[in-house]
Amino acid sequence: MGIVVINFKTYAEATGQRAVELAKICEKVAKDTKMDVIVAVQNVDLFHVSSEVSIPVYAEHIDPVKYGAHTGKDLPEALVENGATGVLINHSEDRAELAEIEDDIKRAKGVGLQTIVCAPTAASSEAIAALSPDFIAVEPPELIGGDVSVSKAKPELISDTVKLVHRIDEKTPVLCGAGVKDHEDVRIAMNLGCKGILVASGVTKAKDPEKALLDLIKGMKKERKKRTGAA
Repeated sequence: MGIVVINFKTYAEATGQRAVELAKICEKVAKDTKMDVIVAVQNVDLFHVSSEVSIPVYAEHIDPVKYGAHTGKDLPEALVENGATGVLINHSEDRAELAEIEDDIKRAKGVGLQTIVCAPTAASSEAIAALSPDFIAVEPPELIGGDVSVSKAKPELISDTVKLVHRIDEKTPVLCGAGVKDHEDVRIAMNLGCKGILVASGVTKAKDPEKALLDLIKGMKKERKKRTGAA
């Protein structure tokens, strides 16, 4: 497995029509490399982006509400109708309590959305694993958007997370993010047991997003080749 999840956040380079254009670049790279690439976009951009690409498009937020009087909330059913196939939960910029994370996961699963739940520490990753998300992404907040990757600054965080998560459920894939910028960052993360990465500015704000994404995937392929001898 090798998954690249690109979080568009609310960057100017990844908003509105620019979100569509960036998603098309991601789709091209996914097809050219035969790798799994997922884009997580602002909820207001879900319909436009999902209408233009065939790769999975995730929402950046979900509220565990049902049809009714919930002004300002993101109804799970509405996310699906607007093209979402999954959702990011508990990103460091959109934190939730454990009980709410559990409700988010349940509602997402109830409408067929996959879940990537972010966690700042190995211990919180273990607690989240017990809630049965589809993926757990470990991201220390202090490294997000920085120039040093978690795989180089805190490799033990990745290995500890993988160990603790798999102690709960060995089938739950662990992703990592925070400062991931190049193929060596990715190679190290994969070597430590990750099944993929969650990135944002490393691709969205790159001068050449396609080149940046290809470089990240190079790290995945390098590690996979090392393990299996596959191309």
